[in-house]
Amino acid sequence: MLKLATKSLLNRKVSVLLTIVAIAVSVALLLAVERVKEQVQENFANTVSGTDLIVGPRGSQTQLLLASVFHIGSMTNTMSWASFEDIASRREISWAVPISLGDSVQGLPVVATTDGYFTHYKYANQQALKLNQGRWFEANEQAVLGAEAAQQLQKNVGDSLTIAHGSGGLSFSEHDQHPIAVVGVLERTGTPVDQAVYVSLETIETVHGLEQQHSDEHHHEHHHPAESISAALLGLKVKPLALRLQREFNTYDSEPLTALMPGLTLQQLWKTLNVFEQTLNGMSALVVLIGLIGMLTILLASLRERRREMAVLRAVGAGPVTLFTLLITEAVLVTLAATLAGLGLLYALQWSLQGVIHAQTGILFSLNFPTAAEWWRMGLVVVAGFLLSLIPAWRAYRHSLSDGLTVKV
Repeated sequence: MLKLATKSLLNRKVSVLLTIVAIAVSVALLLAVERVKEQVQENFANTVSGTDLIVGPRGSQTQLLLASVFHIGSMTNTMSWASFEDIASRREISWAVPISLGDSVQGLPVVATTDGYFTHYKYANQQALKLNQGRWFEANEQAVLGAEAAQQLQKNVGDSLTIAHGSGGLSFSEHDQHPIAVVGVLERTGTPVDQAVYVSLETIETVHGLEQQHSDEHHHEHHHPAESISAALLGLKVKPLALRLQREFNTYDSEPLTALMPGLTLQQLWKTLNVFEQTLNGMSALVVLIGLIGMLTILLASLRERRREMAVLRAVGAGPVTLFTLLITEAVLVTLAATLAGLGLLYALQWSLQGVIHAQTGILFSLNFPTAAEWWRMGLVVVAGFLLSLIPAWRAYRHSLSDGLTVKV
């Protein structure tokens, strides 16, 4: 039966090929929604590990998380250095790392921080940042580049770069009077860390001070690294204290602040985006259904051309069940081939676009083996093709002999 069905499909290879292409594209779209969701969540979850709280100026927790960790969006407010020092000095705090945002280098974000960032920031399963070449910045006017940033900027240790004011691809003015020396390049992490340029807080203060023509007297009176910062990453001595400290920082007396737990905020973000995910899933399923209906239409239309073929098969001894099975086998073969082609198309698109996607978003899409959810979706497509094939198969079962032998005038 399989051999007969294969030969029958090859005799109609043009229409069968068009059907496979239509279903394959729809299957690739259906699988892409699931793969994008899974890998985006995995990339986001792997970006920060070991940071118990993030504290910043009053605002949306999601915005604070996206700006401080994923370098997505911008922050219009800041928190004072005095507040950071007060929070960092609390006995519950194991470590605190300040970060300042708002500048860029050719569209790549600049993260001003301290050397504690390289010590305490972890990603994936508590993996520490490592240098691929050079060293950490140890003085003013030095920078460490993420792996992707070094590649895009085409900078190596010993080169210099110019910081521009503005983030998110918008640069308002370049501080070209003050070039920054590249002293190190980080190993690739597969997270937004790869796309950032890291400098000291003093470097940003110096660059801005020169551009804004601050007086020397002001700088002499300025003893701490920065007047204000964008956010602070905190590690706690006792993890269960996170909820209590979050409430305390959210009601901070000196200035309005927002504190968040990264894992919990990510979960809330996925819940917020769930409606969009369901919408995309529905649209993808509809596209697959349209492709399968196209296959059904072609099978029904081909029955008219194959009436005499069916009658001949009946005449040489093929029973109604044989014809019924033949039509189902053809449909299942087409659906199975289209599903596998859709999976192959997904891998081809992912392989060809992963560099562009990583460069634009910082998200690394890995070529993983299909997940259980993806196998489940492909199985549903094959089952749906089987169910739809019952319609032409039943018609062939009921009418093949009479349709083929009846002469219509």
